[in-house]
Amino acid sequence: MSRTPLAAIILAAGKGTRMKSQLHKVLHPVGGKPMISYLLDTVEHLSPEKTILVVGAGKEQLQQAIPGVEFIEQTEQLGTGHAAKVAVDALDDFTGDYIILFGDVPFTPRSVMEEMIAASEDANTGIVVLGLRPEDSNHWYGRFIQGPDGSLERIVEYKDATPEERAIRLSNSGIMLLKGSHAKSWLDQLGCDNAAEEYYLTDLIELARADGFSVPIVEADEADLLGINSRADLAAAEAARQKIWRAEALDAGVTMIDPATVYFSHDTQLGQDITLEPNVFFGPSVTLDDYVTIKANSHIEGAHVRAGAVVGPFARLRPGADIGKGAKVGNFVEMKNTNFGAGAKASHLSYIGDAVVGAGANIGAGTITCNYDGFLKYKTTIGAGAFIGSNSALVAPVSIGEGAIVGAGSVITKNVDDNALAVARGKQRDVAGFAAKFRDEKAALKAKNKSKK
Repeated sequence: MSRTPLAAIILAAGKGTRMKSQLHKVLHPVGGKPMISYLLDTVEHLSPEKTILVVGAGKEQLQQAIPGVEFIEQTEQLGTGHAAKVAVDALDDFTGDYIILFGDVPFTPRSVMEEMIAASEDANTGIVVLGLRPEDSNHWYGRFIQGPDGSLERIVEYKDATPEERAIRLSNSGIMLLKGSHAKSWLDQLGCDNAAEEYYLTDLIELARADGFSVPIVEADEADLLGINSRADLAAAEAARQKIWRAEALDAGVTMIDPATVYFSHDTQLGQDITLEPNVFFGPSVTLDDYVTIKANSHIEGAHVRAGAVVGPFARLRPGADIGKGAKVGNFVEMKNTNFGAGAKASHLSYIGDAVVGAGANIGAGTITCNYDGFLKYKTTIGAGAFIGSNSALVAPVSIGEGAIVGAGSVITKNVDDNALAVARGKQRDVAGFAAKFRDEKAALKAKNKSKK
């Protein structure tokens, strides 16, 4: 049996004033990803014929940030019913059903949407509404008033509800699916005779029932319908996502000593038998292969850490860092855009950027690749098995040969051949007795200055 064609209408025209931000509300990130993108990803799995984003203030930001979506502008924000009408009117040639979603309610599960779609296939169904049962009995959601058959008769707003009605737990999420054959007619009948002078989607329920249609209810968990309207809501959404991702990581075979202190991104990829110590942060685009250990207080983004490697503590891997099998990136080491070979080591206090480091190479403490001249970036190549002495500066572009040794404290500006020793530092000169003479002279000067005061 073929499914009725579907159009997804996502309402995102609100100004988001409670965010107090120049960034459009639905572009604020959760787990390193704009909140609207979670919803769009879910909608894509429904294979709708149309995906419409109803926009208003800040539409230019959305158009630049979100490709592949059709935008409809709501020039006046006159309520949710008006926003839906603007979208439906723009789809004159569409004959399917409409699911109405909210850009600031980004985590509505696919399974819930599919349940709504299934309920809409009944010929007697006019609208499918999505409800929830909040834990807080004093919440401000509208209450569902049900008929004897369990279908929805009307929605009463909290401010208009009697004490008995406010005691009802089953409440309105705002999300609904409209039967396409009647949607336009019902939206055209909406009025704005209310205190806010706005057109409300909730008024559609009585219109559908007046035409003889039933309005079934689908329920979802409150956590899945979290709305994000403020910075506090954003923080709550981040905390909720992190809790989910931590649980998934533990179930997948990752050891976390203190899970509450580990922060994932939306796309963190984790193998098995990984160990994550406390206070580890993953930005976007990180992959950890099996048997990796990330020690405490490390920050990783845009990096791939291969099997058996150890990173940290207090390490930073920036975009383009590719850490080879069994390699070691130690404390206070930073890497960026670097291919760090299998078994290579940089154990302490180093910066390795725009580099290729061969297998088994050893990078001494305090080593830096000088990759930037203020205008352009340059590459450093360190051969397999090379040894870079402590406190060395490798001025790119430069190549250190396989098996070569760079003496500690060197500033290397020329290529070093395979298996060669390179030392580039001033010649040491000892002056006998200088230190004692220096101390005596300075002590006398200090005493003299003190006596003058």
